[in-house]
Amino acid sequence: MNRRTFLKKAVGSLLALLGLSSGTYYYARDIEPILLHINKNTIASKKIAKSFNNFKIVQFSDTHVGFHYSLQQLKELVQKINGLDPDLIVFTGDLVDEPQNFHWDSKIINILKQLSAYHGKFWIYGNHDHGGYGTEVVNDAMNKAGFQLLQNNHTTIEIANEEIVIAGIDDVMLGKPDLDATLVNANPNLFTILLAHEPDFADIAKKYPIDVQLSGHSHGGQIRFPLIGHLYSPAYAEKYVQGKYSLNNDKFLLFVNSGIGTTRAPFRFLCKPEIHEYSLKSLS
Repeated sequence: MNRRTFLKKAVGSLLALLGLSSGTYYYARDIEPILLHINKNTIASKKIAKSFNNFKIVQFSDTHVGFHYSLQQLKELVQKINGLDPDLIVFTGDLVDEPQNFHWDSKIINILKQLSAYHGKFWIYGNHDHGGYGTEVVNDAMNKAGFQLLQNNHTTIEIANEEIVIAGIDDVMLGKPDLDATLVNANPNLFTILLAHEPDFADIAKKYPIDVQLSGHSHGGQIRFPLIGHLYSPAYAEKYVQGKYSLNNDKFLLFVNSGIGTTRAPFRFLCKPEIHEYSLKSLS
């Protein structure tokens, strides 16, 4: 940690300590973490085939089950997502907070299994999924729940003989991401969505035939203050922290999901948990 980063975190921690007192502390700990925001977006492109007009994708990320986020809350989240009637569901990493300490049984599998989307459910690894020796156990749970892992590979979604590409890379921090392998034999003329846990990977992804990157990891900073913004974000979420970013003269879009759960500190302040709903619009 360099001196500038250290000072920023030290000052940020002091502000957090002063700001999160009494009623504000209660709000940040017990109220805002359950105020789910549905972030609705329209993605328009000439590359989107007409068959995919109004195709709905729902993204959720960073549930961190086990750290102040319960299985009951996950169950309620599943019901909210299903209520949006998605055509496709994507999960962009960090299922549980500490895989090595989590009690793995059929409960979490049965809850995730209830998620329903006609064109499938896909997921990628986050750093917490690989951490704590969780790689295999998380994969096993997600597989049993009906999710397809995208780990340096891609698949196509087809409607009426027209297609889009859904690709996913391994986690940047603890995995072995390989974007060249991910896109091998992918048709560059097809509308392509990349799932990448860490948002700052966009600076690499934007150089490839990718139209949209969906990420999480940052938690939106988790604690934000007016004028100051977020106090802290993890490595590989330092440049792109929250919301929508247009890169390459609007030819590449990045959406950074603020996540569902919390980690390190059980607080959210001016940074509600969220799921993203994307409606595709064909301009062809």
